[in-house]
Amino acid sequence: QVQLVESGGGLVQAGGSLRLSCAASGRTFSINAVGWFRQAPGKEREFVGFIGRSDNDIYYADSVKGRFTISRDNAKNTVYLQMNSLKPEDTAVYYCAATARFSTMYNQLRGYDYWGQGTQVTVSS
Repeated sequence: QVQLVESGGGLVQAGGSLRLSCAASGRTFSINAVGWFRQAPGKEREFVGFIGRSDNDIYYADSVKGRFTISRDNAKNTVYLQMNSLKPEDTAVYYCAATARFSTMYNQLRGYDYWGQGTQVTVSS
């Protein structure tokens, strides 16, 4: 079992920055990938990015490329999502997810088995 807790959400003005954290506990040694997803009101949950076991195995959705950065601190069992140049359309509940599987579905909801509770990000114009 893996437990995930997101934190760091809040209200920020357009053009500002925010850093989200995803703290993992339990069988963290088994995790092969951690993904970030977001869901705006009335819309489906969408892929933001993921990081695999290798630091060169990081991918982003086109909508956030060049603005968002995923990193990790293994000593803290934490993955981060640094969000810069935020836009009102980035407003959503942000979720982190993890999987112990070896998969080609890390950019899809079905590629993950463990989910955090979500943290609200609101970008004002």
